[in-house]
This record gives sequence, structure tokens and C-alpha cells, in this order.
Amino acid sequence: MKATEQTIQQIGRFINKIAEKFPLQEEINMLTDIHIRVSQDNGDMIAYDDNDHEITRCVIEQWIECKEEAFYDQVLLQLRSNFKKNANTVDNLGLLKPYSFVLENDDCENMGEIYMADDDTVIIGGDIMPDLDKDLDNFLSTLLNK
Repeated sequence: MKATEQTIQQIGRFINKIAEKFPLQEEINMLTDIHIRVSQDNGDMIAYDDNDHEITRCVIEQWIECKEEAFYDQVLLQLRSNFKKNANTVDNLGLLKPYSFVLENDDCENMGEIYMADDDTVIIGGDIMPDLDKDLDNFLSTLLNK
């Protein structure tokens, strides 16, 4: 699913609406994550704070009733691309760093990290430490076998 120009514009406006809620100021908000929930059925994209309070929402028409099996993978790529394009806005939110944007499905299950910022370090997409669970399992297995 390739993002249409309309989808790209809607995601950009969504990012700007979040930025409007958290302007850069002396008193910084203590949020650590912004959760972005996307619905494959109705195309809703809703941003929530750590306390599950709605920040903003929009409907992405291209995503309404999308039946693609890899829907969330495609959405994650689209969001990462848009957050990267809007990095100047996203990096200057009035939030205490580190903070991250996380993609969730309708059931509030984590589908992936979109963007994470910590002062001079910015991570766009992917896990910070891929295969960490596998490495820890192997380490524990080796340790227990000795």
C-alpha cells in the first residue's frame, strides 16, 4: 500500500496538531510516550498520552476497510517516513526527553516504535536493540546448562 498524497498530507497535519498541544515552553510536560492507535476498519488515527487521554484524531481515507495482511507494517513505514520529514517539528515538542511515538492497533497492542528522541539522539523506526529477547534466552540457556 503506497501512501497517496492525501494520506501524506493528513499525517503531516496530524503531527502538527500534536505539536500544537505540546509547544516548546519553559514548563515541560512529563509525558514519555505518545501512543498512536490506528484502526484498519474505519481509518481512525488517534493520538493518546500516557494516561490514555486523547490528544488528537483524524481519519485516513486510504486506510478505511483496508484488507491488506501487512496493514500495520505498511502504516508503520508511512508514519516513520512522515515523522522523519517532520523531524524539526517532532524534535521540538514541549515534552521531557526521552520521549517516543508508538504505533498501536485497536486492541492497544504495540505494533512498533515510530520515532524516539533523546536530546541529541534520535531513533527513527526499528527496535533500539533488535533480537534482545533471543540473545537473553540464549544467554540464560547457556548459563543454566553449565
